[in-house]
Amino acid sequence: MLNKSAATDARHSRSGKDAMLYNSSGKPFAQVESFTTKGSFNNYKYAPLGQNRELEVNGTVGVTVNISEIVVLDGELFNAVINAIANGESPVLMFTGVIEGRNGSQERVTYRECILSGDSDIQNVATGDVLKRSFALHCNGKVENKSKLTI
Repeated sequence: MLNKSAATDARHSRSGKDAMLYNSSGKPFAQVESFTTKGSFNNYKYAPLGQNRELEVNGTVGVTVNISEIVVLDGELFNAVINAIANGESPVLMFTGVIEGRNGSQERVTYRECILSGDSDIQNVATGDVLKRSFALHCNGKVENKSKLTI
């Protein structure tokens, strides 16, 4: 065996049942089936004179939040989309994603100043399926890691 000291213990791996998404009031989005947050790093490329190698320097970073919820009632996200369409202005939202560890530790990440971005479902209906809505947001504010997951 080449790897004699594994970096982590797989018995501590987590699944979706160990995670939750909360709104700015600390209320859980109980209808959420899944959520994904991603950082996109956009670098500037350049090639100095006398070199044939292309280099990159840090440019911008963007954070997106994608949420899929099961349709049970017209919840906070659905109402935000409908109000944005009616009023022509996106609401500013805050989310906290939480993953709980086996030892009681929590990874808590707060996403501030999120606005609707791209496509968000109003009604997405197919025969025989559980009805779901997807929401796409862009995080304009600071992303803060409030606590870390440990084993």
